[in-house]
Amino acid sequence: MTRHDKSMPYARDTQLDVILKIAVMAVGGQGGGVLTNWIETLARAQGYVCQATSVAGVAQRTGATFYYIEMAPAAVADPVFSLAPAAGDVDIVVAAEMMEAGRAIMRGFVTPDRTTLIASTHRALAVSEKSVPGDGVAASQEVRAAAEIAAQNLVMFDLEKVAVEQGSVISASLFGALAATGCLPFVREAFEEAIRAGGKAVTPSLKAFAAAYDVASGVDVSVPTPNEQAAQPRVTGPADLMNQWQGLEERVTALPDEVQDIARAGLRKTVTFQDVAYGIAYLNRIDFVLEKDNATEGFVLTREAAKHIANAMAYDDIIKVADLKTRGARFGRIEREMGLQSGQEIKLTEYFHPRSSEIAGLMPARLGAWLEASPRRMARLDRWFGKGRHLRSDRLAGFVMLYLLGGSRSWRLKTLRHAHEVAHLEEWLTNALSHVDEDYQLAVELLRCRRLIKGYSDTHARGLTKFDQVCRASVQLIGRKDAADWIRRLREAALKDEEGKALAGALKTIGSFT
Repeated sequence: MTRHDKSMPYARDTQLDVILKIAVMAVGGQGGGVLTNWIETLARAQGYVCQATSVAGVAQRTGATFYYIEMAPAAVADPVFSLAPAAGDVDIVVAAEMMEAGRAIMRGFVTPDRTTLIASTHRALAVSEKSVPGDGVAASQEVRAAAEIAAQNLVMFDLEKVAVEQGSVISASLFGALAATGCLPFVREAFEEAIRAGGKAVTPSLKAFAAAYDVASGVDVSVPTPNEQAAQPRVTGPADLMNQWQGLEERVTALPDEVQDIARAGLRKTVTFQDVAYGIAYLNRIDFVLEKDNATEGFVLTREAAKHIANAMAYDDIIKVADLKTRGARFGRIEREMGLQSGQEIKLTEYFHPRSSEIAGLMPARLGAWLEASPRRMARLDRWFGKGRHLRSDRLAGFVMLYLLGGSRSWRLKTLRHAHEVAHLEEWLTNALSHVDEDYQLAVELLRCRRLIKGYSDTHARGLTKFDQVCRASVQLIGRKDAADWIRRLREAALKDEEGKALAGALKTIGSFT
């Protein structure tokens, strides 16, 4: 056995320098396998020997997946390929999403001495990010900062958007960006020929390839101006309703500048949810808050009220869900996301699992209250409706049923659910505004607590429970100089986890000193 003298460095195997190593990081369903096949086809067509391996995710569109490709010129005698990438030994990393780029950096696949990183800046949220009741989205800026340090060359832009705009999927735009870097010793036409050889969705794939190639090559691509991006859809309707709408817009314009943008968005939301009269009720509530506000505080109270009153008034109920599920824009979005091709059909099944409280909430207020007053009657509703329903919205019968339910807005104002929501809104608003004179910031924080209530069914019930817990705790904090800060902490704790463990801990802390 011969020992290596550590004072003498190993001689690098020069054969390693002729092997190109590419790692593709993706999530199941993003086309990582298609991209790998294109790279294999390209390499072999250009006289290279090539090997590709993959470790697939656990399920489509959920499991983290990586593909690994090694290639060498055919002139290289008996190249030895690896089955998996090694830290510090990858030439090109292709990441189909920002967090996948972060994963590659953490595993050491991206190094400043050799690696070109191609990554899309869009986000496909992880389950852990979606399950947080508040904002659980990880910061993409940190990944970008790490990428700028870790990579020798960096190509990073929204490759998903480029693909979608061309009617294709991200694998095609990633392939275009890869071609533009010049890291592979092949001409552009060879890349395009690899797409044609695949034989599937060739035209949209080539369009996405070309668009991404141009962006990655630094070609000036027109981008909508901020004013164009923020343009609101034009409001249309009968002349009498348009006159009423014009009057509402004039009322918004008369509000302080600090409030107008939020109030305008809230007005659109409430009118879309119900009707013009409902928008009038919304602005009446804003005016009531404004009377108690003052300019020295920058109208923060009214601004927060404009946001959260709109959300409270446009609550999620079965009527709203049915309305959203039958809008033409939704079907168009699904077709785009599924990449529907000519001659293909989509079967769309909606799943409903209404609780007894939701069924009672659809009843007239008096009848619904009578049902809610009896556990026996509510249990009977659960037996009748609690099994869940599958409804095919791509079929006429299912669509008509949802369409009629979504169009029953005039009925909504007579229901028990609406009576509950109005009573809860008024109680919350009255409680918050009662503190304006003594503790302005406490009033603001109590308004912001409305953020805890969202969704419908179980999600709504959990949020309502947390909201009530925070409001009860606020009674113990009245008179303290740090009352507003503690309400903010309680709200943030409530948004950290679905079970409410963080909130329970914060409430115990308050109980220990009050």
